[in-house]
Amino acid sequence: MSLAVQIRQHGGPEELHIVDVTVGEPGPGEIRIRHHAIGLNFIDVYHRTGLYPLNMPATIGMEGAGVVEAVGEGVAHLKVGDRAAYASQPPGAYCEVRVMPAKCVCKLPDAISFERGAAMMLKGLTAQYLLKKTLPVEGLQPGDHVLFHAAAGGVGLIASQWAKALGLQLIGTAGTDAKCQLALANGAAHAINYQKEDFAARVKEITGGKGVKVVYDSVGKDTWDKSLDCLRPFGLMASFGNASGPVAPFAPGSLGAKGSLYVTRQTLFTHIATRESTQAMADDLFAVVASGQVKIHIDQRYPLADVQQAHRDLEARKTTGCTILTL
Repeated sequence: MSLAVQIRQHGGPEELHIVDVTVGEPGPGEIRIRHHAIGLNFIDVYHRTGLYPLNMPATIGMEGAGVVEAVGEGVAHLKVGDRAAYASQPPGAYCEVRVMPAKCVCKLPDAISFERGAAMMLKGLTAQYLLKKTLPVEGLQPGDHVLFHAAAGGVGLIASQWAKALGLQLIGTAGTDAKCQLALANGAAHAINYQKEDFAARVKEITGGKGVKVVYDSVGKDTWDKSLDCLRPFGLMASFGNASGPVAPFAPGSLGAKGSLYVTRQTLFTHIATRESTQAMADDLFAVVASGQVKIHIDQRYPLADVQQAHRDLEARKTTGCTILTL
């Protein structure tokens, strides 16, 4: 048996219920893992509300770390007793023990704690594919400006540090002065409080009127239009989330008028679709964390039983950095 957080219907945080579930043996290509910590991410809210619908009842959560208890047939990269961490489909991380596909589960280096492992996989792998794979047509070189929304969030703080390590000038946005200071303290070259300033005008000022090569946007509806105005000709608008709601339909012709822009909608799970790509990305993440160039900030911890409050705080934008559920 295992404690798990289930939803029986889509809705608010009150739909998150702690239940007992039976956990069986792993089948081919699967493992059973006992969690030591679980990551909290905004995609969990999308699953809970039904923006990304699930079949009911459902256990949500995409990220965790713990110890491998059993290994199914055909799994060669993990063994019983291994410390492991993952960001993975299908949802189901909000629990003590689960059986899950092994392909996206990686051995966790001894130098990285379970808590950091649980906090860093989905967010860190997201930062990795954005900065290393989701690139404008002209590429990114040291000294280039990029715009990153929600720079004080879990992905944003990792991306700010990683961008600095790559020599990029990251312009971060956030909704309070305190969050802007946090982004600056973690490597952002500039920070804009979008509650006080027109971020598009400020970006043009910072870049001497040129604009940025790429905008990385997990906010969605509220930032979309002005973000397009921040781009230089042939710039890339890289959407990877919808924290403020889905982006409204727009006319492709507007991209031409604004400078022959490119638009992409990225998801982590396309990038980690194979065991090989998952491991290569994780190795890159583990290396930059082990080097000290990227520090994983766990700013909130909630017992699994307090998962409803964790979701309320996440949606109210009261959190910074990474948030974990503890067991």
